[in-house]
Amino acid sequence: MAKKKSLFQEFTKGILVENPVLRLVLGTCPTLAVSTSVESALGMGVAASIVLVCSNIAISALKKVIPQKVRIPAYIVIIASFVTIVQMLVKAFVPQIDAQLGVYLPLIVVNCIILGRAEAFACKNSASAVDGLGMGVGFTAALLLMGAVRELLGTGAIAGLQIIPASVSPMLIFILPPGGFFVFGLLMACANKLADKKGLSKAELKGCEACPMAASCSLRGEVENKKDGKEAAGK
Repeated sequence: MAKKKSLFQEFTKGILVENPVLRLVLGTCPTLAVSTSVESALGMGVAASIVLVCSNIAISALKKVIPQKVRIPAYIVIIASFVTIVQMLVKAFVPQIDAQLGVYLPLIVVNCIILGRAEAFACKNSASAVDGLGMGVGFTAALLLMGAVRELLGTGAIAGLQIIPASVSPMLIFILPPGGFFVFGLLMACANKLADKKGLSKAELKGCEACPMAASCSLRGEVENKKDGKEAAGK
């Protein structure tokens, strides 16, 4: 019974407590880019979830085989393999989704959610499939929520179904980049409000030290060197 409860907690944390978009602030680029409609948001969410679950399982199974020094390139090769498979399936069966997602579909390879879960969880735990599924569902839910709000206010319809009467002019700004940032900010504010009521820390950008890839990222060293240089110059 305890094991089932533990797996359930691993699954739900990606949906609520550690939602990758609204709580961990990861994957914001594809979130803002493809959330102009429910259809494209669902397509990106499902594609990323499949890659996330499959890559987590593969990395967890190979965690004792992959050398520590080359683990990041190995993760990228594994993730890229699954992204290629998913992209080929999308092109074959749902070409309209492939056209809507464009370059963001192959860019799932470098999605920080997938790389982050590989480094922070899959390479250390056996329940990687549950973690990947929970994070994927949370990512998809956030995308769908943003897509529904933006499509409804920007076009007056959701998934082709007219909701707002045609006599009312839609606010086209919501399907443009400024509208995406505005909706994202509102959702983040709501998520922080709910987190505050539950006694959780607020979601905020904390720099390189909060990134699960920080230990192996060369950019962190460059940022810290620049920061140290500015502090030394100030003294």
